[in-house]
Amino acid sequence: MLNQSAFSNWIAGGANNIGWQAGVNYNLTYEKGKDLWENIVILGYGMNNTQGVGNRKTQDVINLSTNYGRKLGATNWYVSGGAGLISQFAAGYGDGNNPEAAKISNFMSPGYLNLGVGFTYKPSDNFTMTLRPANARFTFVLDKDLQYAGSYGLKNDGDSMLFQFGFLGTAQYKLKLMENITLQNNASVFSNYLDHPERLVLSYSGILNMKVNRYISTNVTLDLLYDHNQIKKTQLKQTLGIGFAYNIDNGKKRSEDKRNQEWK
Repeated sequence: MLNQSAFSNWIAGGANNIGWQAGVNYNLTYEKGKDLWENIVILGYGMNNTQGVGNRKTQDVINLSTNYGRKLGATNWYVSGGAGLISQFAAGYGDGNNPEAAKISNFMSPGYLNLGVGFTYKPSDNFTMTLRPANARFTFVLDKDLQYAGSYGLKNDGDSMLFQFGFLGTAQYKLKLMENITLQNNASVFSNYLDHPERLVLSYSGILNMKVNRYISTNVTLDLLYDHNQIKKTQLKQTLGIGFAYNIDNGKKRSEDKRNQEWK
């Protein structure tokens, strides 16, 4: 997706700028008999170049997850286990990603790896909820410049990993608002049994997709995050993009025939 602005003798002011953003948002599901295996890939990166300021990062996300479940009888519940990885591609800086400012993040700094077992509830193709009362959460800080006590919860200078064990709950809900307009919601909560379980890690991600046609769409995203080990404030990120989009779809819904389904 691209965005651009140009100004000449414009009294109200403004700076010439051009930006781009690319991303992948894909869900690969295997469902057959009592087996359910869902895999989610969310990747995104974007840059903006403003005259007099230079390049600034506008989007940077790596979010990968997999969850396998075995159905319990004739219910919509599954015994499940899964893993998830969250990080970013490039370094982030305290002053609008200005390389001359203090570096505050980088690839796998932090990086969050979740491994857990529990139960998944899936009453329809549009809603999934997973509850893991036994979940290991590893926080990695591989950039040596960020390996100091207090950074992303690290206990000592030079540490590169923090281990937590607790409860993880996640939910995904996709809502069709009208023809060619959908809202995808993802939310999660984590509580560490080992240290201050009341300090919940809360996150929400919303993607409003408005399709013009098969290849052109507009996306509005909203991300909210609260993590005591990062900053004791609610973090917010919002983006808007218009551009090329392509959906991979074999034309058959999972709900049409659950007896002979395989990879979707």
